[in-house]
Amino acid sequence: MSAAAVRLPGLRRRCASMAYESLLILGVLSVTFMLPQLALGMVLGIALPGWVLVIHVFLVLGAYFIWYWHQGGQTLAMQTWKLRLSTPGGARPSLARLVLRYALAWPGVIYLGAGLLWALFDRDRQFLHDRLAGTRVVFAGD
Repeated sequence: MSAAAVRLPGLRRRCASMAYESLLILGVLSVTFMLPQLALGMVLGIALPGWVLVIHVFLVLGAYFIWYWHQGGQTLAMQTWKLRLSTPGGARPSLARLVLRYALAWPGVIYLGAGLLWALFDRDRQFLHDRLAGTRVVFAGD
């Protein structure tokens, strides 16, 4: 199917996928972040500085998202909502493009969701990090 004929999902579907993803991330972070931090604190009496904790979360979530995107173009929530990640031409994004997308998503989410609100004004209703990274979210069947 040509890039022009690909159906793009609406904002409601993508936001529902992100809400579901948030629940899944809680589980991921409880195992890969909270449990190790509790063990360090309770067993060894070590409290890591805040900047180390932020880097830990950034790396854990980066590993989660980039691994899933790279394996099949979808996270678990994207599979549920029948969404996948691609380039505007319909190809699978490269690993470098996926890392860029992940890094660009953080400021867009942290700064009052400005990168997500961008989709209200974007001609294809894509988020700012997708526009900048050269990726887009499409229906998985297309």
